[in-house]
Amino acid sequence: MRRFNYPQSFATGVIAVGGTLGAMLPPSTVLAVYGIITQQDIGKLFIAGIIPGLLAIVMHMITIAVIGVARPGFLPAGEKASWQERLTALRDVWSPLLLFLFVIGGLYGGIFIPTEAGAVGAVGAFIIGILRGKLTRDGILQSLLQATRTAAAVFTILIGALCFGYFLTITQTPQHVTEFLTGLGIGKYGVLALILLMYLVLGCLMDAMAMVILTVPIVFPVITALGFDPIWFGVIIVMTVELGLIHPPVGMNVFVIKSVIKDVNMSTVFIGVLPFVVTDLIRLILLIAFPMLAIWLPMRMIG
Repeated sequence: MRRFNYPQSFATGVIAVGGTLGAMLPPSTVLAVYGIITQQDIGKLFIAGIIPGLLAIVMHMITIAVIGVARPGFLPAGEKASWQERLTALRDVWSPLLLFLFVIGGLYGGIFIPTEAGAVGAVGAFIIGILRGKLTRDGILQSLLQATRTAAAVFTILIGALCFGYFLTITQTPQHVTEFLTGLGIGKYGVLALILLMYLVLGCLMDAMAMVILTVPIVFPVITALGFDPIWFGVIIVMTVELGLIHPPVGMNVFVIKSVIKDVNMSTVFIGVLPFVVTDLIRLILLIAFPMLAIWLPMRMIG
């Protein structure tokens, strides 16, 4: 982006915001951990994240377009590509896109459960890598080692989360929190606003996975007692966590950008992310006002 003379604030802002999208779109590790902790269907959680995730992409694109129109000359104009050139460029992405559609389509159609979907995705990626000649013997070994490390880390986290949940059950902490919040007299959406405000603050200070593990066992009973849909709430949590990673004064993604690109000021990065913070707030409000954006697809899943 520097080579094409994009402003530093815009370039760093786009990168920081783009780094939050992976938490929503399947297969999302955060949604999977949320499903395990709350005993919810992980397949439905993955499907529930599709429309909000696509909505995030579209709204970010609209935000970029609005910035370009509102500030003429602020963003450099690129060379216009023909439709033939655009279609030709898709040759490099058709295989992972096809695999993604097959796995998610299998989940949505009830052909296989999330565990089987993971196996199908791994086998599909292996076959594609072999057919394209990009997966060597060393590559296979490295991928297996990396998969083992990732699985070990995730299982260690889950074991700790389950132990923490058991401790909370014994001490009846969730029950006490539920009684306190529901007794405030501010209504179900007032309680929801307090919970989301907590996640916005924690998002500045903690990793998304840590937030889910430490807070979900406490706030989930509150949400269910208030009558909110647990699948919808899982998507809401991920969206709020995403927002917490970029909003000032302490967005974790902003610090990551600063640590990698040392010659850019923190204020420059925050200026770049501010328009996207507003966009994400609007998206959060839309999802709260229209829960069907998250639960419409899971309601139509087969199986």
